[in-house]
Amino acid sequence: MNMLQVGNPLPEISVNDESGKSVNLADFIGRKLVVFFYPKANTPGCTAEACDLRDHYKELQDAGYQILGVSADTEKAQASFKNKFNFPYPLLADVDKQLINAFGVWGEKKFMGKTYDGIHRTTFVFDEKGKVERVITQVKTKEHATQILEG
Repeated sequence: MNMLQVGNPLPEISVNDESGKSVNLADFIGRKLVVFFYPKANTPGCTAEACDLRDHYKELQDAGYQILGVSADTEKAQASFKNKFNFPYPLLADVDKQLINAFGVWGEKKFMGKTYDGIHRTTFVFDEKGKVERVITQVKTKEHATQILEG
């Protein structure tokens, strides 16, 4: 796993969102951007994280942040997740793992004694120039907006 580090540029990759619309990360240069990677839509930790960002969305916007959620779920699964919880930000369906691999968040994980490959819950904060400003690897799912805002 070769994760993006502070100072690295925003990868210029396009991935479809939950509605099938192509989202190009390069379009966000000039604005502050938060890209949060989560393992799977509609699971308890991912739901808590995404809902915390939803509940503090206005504060994040007031601080100048655009938000993108990313997992390897399909467009249909992302749409269901977004609609169920009324998320105000796009969820990218990175089925081919282009972004996941470019950001370096795919790798070995351990859970309940089993080892498997998956997405490491990680958030990247980019400045207006499209450079990584912060990487949050110890995500507190129920307090994630605070982690971003207090950065």
